[in-house]
Amino acid sequence: MAKYIFVTGGVTSSLGKGIISASLAKLLQERGFNITIQKFDPYINVDPGTLNPYEHGECFVTDDGAETDLDLGHYERFLNKPTSQANNVTTGRIYQTVINKERAGDYLGKTVQVIPHITDEIKRRVKLLEQQDDYDIIITEIGGTVGDIESLPYLEALRQMRQDIGRNNCLVIHLTLIPYLSAAGELKTKPTQHSVKELLKTGIQPDILVCRTEKKLSSDLRKKLALFCNVERNAVIEAIDADTIYDVPLLMLKENLDQIVLSKLKLRKGHEPELTAWKEFLGRLKNPTNEVKIGLVGKYNELPDAYKSIHEAFVHAGAYNECKVKVKPIHSESLESGDVAKKLKNLHGILVAPGFGERGIEGKIAAINYVRENNIPFFGICLGMQCAIVEFARNVLKLNGAVSTEVNAKTKHPIIDLMPDQKETIAKGGTMRLGAYSCKLVKGSLAARAYGKTEVKERHRHRYEFNNKYAKKLEKAGMTASGINPDTKLVEIVEIPEHPFFVGVQFHPELKSTVENPHPLFNAFVKATIKHAKG
Repeated sequence: MAKYIFVTGGVTSSLGKGIISASLAKLLQERGFNITIQKFDPYINVDPGTLNPYEHGECFVTDDGAETDLDLGHYERFLNKPTSQANNVTTGRIYQTVINKERAGDYLGKTVQVIPHITDEIKRRVKLLEQQDDYDIIITEIGGTVGDIESLPYLEALRQMRQDIGRNNCLVIHLTLIPYLSAAGELKTKPTQHSVKELLKTGIQPDILVCRTEKKLSSDLRKKLALFCNVERNAVIEAIDADTIYDVPLLMLKENLDQIVLSKLKLRKGHEPELTAWKEFLGRLKNPTNEVKIGLVGKYNELPDAYKSIHEAFVHAGAYNECKVKVKPIHSESLESGDVAKKLKNLHGILVAPGFGERGIEGKIAAINYVRENNIPFFGICLGMQCAIVEFARNVLKLNGAVSTEVNAKTKHPIIDLMPDQKETIAKGGTMRLGAYSCKLVKGSLAARAYGKTEVKERHRHRYEFNNKYAKKLEKAGMTASGINPDTKLVEIVEIPEHPFFVGVQFHPELKSTVENPHPLFNAFVKATIKHAKG
């Protein structure tokens, strides 16, 4: 039977439960354990697919087509293993399942209640991963903050699980905040004490405290936390602010978090985590030999988490190329007022980001026109690729009014159109083209050279596609389709061979970039920007 670790949060949100969970998982993986992580989100949406990025950051898509929380991106980037539908569960999905069972008569006329029906479904979902693989340890991150009404059913299910499988098989880590009051010049433990008391009200005693802090925790402060929160002295873990999230596994290793966890779960210690590849990555990341500035043209730039995977993919590719990548956020709407050259000057490359809807489209097209005509490296993802094709159609093919039917359903030149299987779709949730699909690459193309092979699988999330009726016109004018889905013949990648680097992809390469395997297209793009920077 797998062992279970639950990670809860207290005092405030956004403390980094996902990073702590992923860091611990990485250390345990290095010790030889087969491990996975799942995220339970307390909101009632069935999944984050219909949420505005401003609400919850980016929507991360798995190979099997699940629209999930962005923390699953951290799990994959740290563990270098794909996640699935079972790795992210929401309250909406829990209730939807229970209500469907009730409608089907599964409960034999009983009154359906939070306890036991909702909590039983939560426990079933917790254990679902155990059926998929022979995992040694399953880490479950419970979203939200202790004290939230929304989180109560999850905490009750956790309490029940500890009774069901025993404390040696179930561990609770509570991530909390130790604020520093500059006026008093000291760290304060009272918020953490109250947070633990709130957790105790649900019947759960945490086994380990992980304390986010700006300053180092003194020995006396750790003793105080252990005394008042009823945990062992060595189970008070310091999680001091780090320069980068990729430092956290090493900081947790220094705090012996993995050893304490294994001791409490009565598991063998295995060999010491060497983290050789991880340390090499950090060495390249922190000691770059080059520096480039890349513009990220998008419409959700006010919230960096809206493009979280893109930012992290640049970190990975930057380290791969021993280059510091400075990402400059550029709001696409700001480019619609003109002065594009002024706003994009001194940049060594432009990435036009994914998105939905009409807002900011013309700004993205203006940016692409500028970089195409000035031979500046360009990378377009999803909507970014579509905008690149629209720009080319308008300014090279002279197809006035060419646009996506998402923007203008009555356009004379629907160069981007709704996919045929989407035209009868009305429901919005989980109905896009989602998950991993094959893509055949043209031999000798820039994409094929970057990947080092001619067939790949990449993750998608879209409704609109390039209209193949315009393929021959585009190719004759100099834009080639270098990646095609072998089954549907949909265009997945376009390039301009005469340009130093001009690539648009319909899929989301950023979702598959990890520390140990930076994405080939991001690597090639950063390499092209370095070359451009050097003139």
